[in-house]
Amino acid sequence: MGARKEQDGPPAEFVAAVEQIRHAQLRPEVVADEMPAPQRIAPHSYAMTGDVVVGQEDLGTGRFILLHDPAGNDAWQGTFRCVTFARADIDPEMAADPVLPAVGWSWLTEALESVEAEHIAASGSVTVVRSEAFGTMADDGGDAQLEVRASWTPMSAKGPHVEAWSNLLCTLAGLPPLAPGVIPLPNRRGQR
Repeated sequence: MGARKEQDGPPAEFVAAVEQIRHAQLRPEVVADEMPAPQRIAPHSYAMTGDVVVGQEDLGTGRFILLHDPAGNDAWQGTFRCVTFARADIDPEMAADPVLPAVGWSWLTEALESVEAEHIAASGSVTVVRSEAFGTMADDGGDAQLEVRASWTPMSAKGPHVEAWSNLLCTLAGLPPLAPGVIPLPNRRGQR
């Protein structure tokens, strides 16, 4: 019996993908930082968090995870998978709109298309959460949130996929898209 040789570190294609993500041009309103990546979903993973901050106000939050299985994954239809979560507070009246989940999903697909982030096998869910306060909390009123949870298989460089996530976060937070041709200034990764 021969011993299986352990690979020294992650595969080069994963290392290159992580570097693309680290150098992606995120929206300037997104404060991003690396976080511990899930260990059981794929042999290799990278994760980051992002918060939409305007002035001193947090408007939205999310996570972006890149998974890599060199052996491939039938469900992914490839060797990489992008997984994202994005959430922002919305107007409670907006939460009552029955088309809001479909609109939330279109914000994701439009964000991917706008940066030419080629992908296949997209899946996910859009959740609208609405709460009303009662009793001694009635003066607090109600609140609502919109959450997008999605995954897709990237078929192009990985940097644009995290840029699309950044744009999705800002859209959910109610910020207008950047005008065509406007290049975002370097963001403040890990700075508050």
